[in-house]
Amino acid sequence: MEKALEELLKYVQIGARIDLKAVAVEHVLGLTGTPEGVEAVYNNRKLLVSLISLLDDQTIPISKDSSLCLINISANEKGAQALLEVDTNADCPPLQLPPENVVNQCLKHIFNKESKIADQCCMILSNLTRPKHLIERVVNIIEKSGKTFDELVDIFTKKEYNKGAKLHYLGPVLSNLSQSSTVRRYILDRDKCVIQRLLPFTEYKDSLVRRGGIVGTLKNCCFETDFHEWLLSEDVDILPRLLLPLAGSEEFDEEDNDKLPLELQYLPEDKIREEDPDIRCILLEAITQLCSKKVNREFVRDKNTYVILRELHKWEKDKKALLACENLVDILIRTEEEIAEDNLKDLDIPEHLIENFSKMNKELLEEEDTK
Repeated sequence: MEKALEELLKYVQIGARIDLKAVAVEHVLGLTGTPEGVEAVYNNRKLLVSLISLLDDQTIPISKDSSLCLINISANEKGAQALLEVDTNADCPPLQLPPENVVNQCLKHIFNKESKIADQCCMILSNLTRPKHLIERVVNIIEKSGKTFDELVDIFTKKEYNKGAKLHYLGPVLSNLSQSSTVRRYILDRDKCVIQRLLPFTEYKDSLVRRGGIVGTLKNCCFETDFHEWLLSEDVDILPRLLLPLAGSEEFDEEDNDKLPLELQYLPEDKIREEDPDIRCILLEAITQLCSKKVNREFVRDKNTYVILRELHKWEKDKKALLACENLVDILIRTEEEIAEDNLKDLDIPEHLIENFSKMNKELLEEEDTK
């Protein structure tokens, strides 16, 4: 296979004849559809550089096939690492101008309103940022690219920025990047109003990918304990945005309704809960994070969060989401005297309980995998 790839290499580059180039790239795309083929391709650095450069090919089917190759390669963790490590200058085939690195190439197309492969480039960037050990590397490249996180969020929140692309996969990109404290601090900058612009996407009906990406981003931001009071304050008002997708059409008495945030009062009969169990689970985990400190637990209780969770628990069928719901309810129904700790993150959890929780989570994941 290595010899065959070397033969293909001379056709997988900008200056090659279009017909031969199209066939060669299509063949490489077929190879990236198998684990063995992906491994062979990501181990050929010059071929990786050629595929990156062909994102700029003027023949759209060729640039699209190249982008699909890179999606398949970057979906493999070792492939993602190889793409980020490749030296586009040193590994560039003869007679070919070196392209930008893969992140810069993707950003160029994502920011290009006319690009026909912007969606594919979002998917490549999403894949590249999935392995945790690669996130900081991508963050550093973006910071040096001339593009800013401000601009990235701006095009994500614009309607029809690119009329030929949805850019939904920028949601998972933001979610992955927000595992970095650098990106979280940017999103939580009180002067930039970034998180306020992202909140409406918790109810974005047109794309599960976009919606899930933003819910994941919000959850990651909720790990920043120092920002919890600000997130719950009127400046951000994050709690109703996290609760609304978990609410159904149940009717509450007037007393319960009056205690709820305005956005959750007297919901319509056709109100539908978030349909994806993973997103429901992430929403519950985000609220749980917000309950770390006593003052915030009391705030969440005072907003009558319990009644929304009570109805969700009756309705919920997914075991992982049920467990997340029960964990949160357990915090809210206990008195502060029972909790006896201002910050739950300061609690010392006995080793046997950690082992039990790990075992339960493992069993849940195994059950999900067998479905």
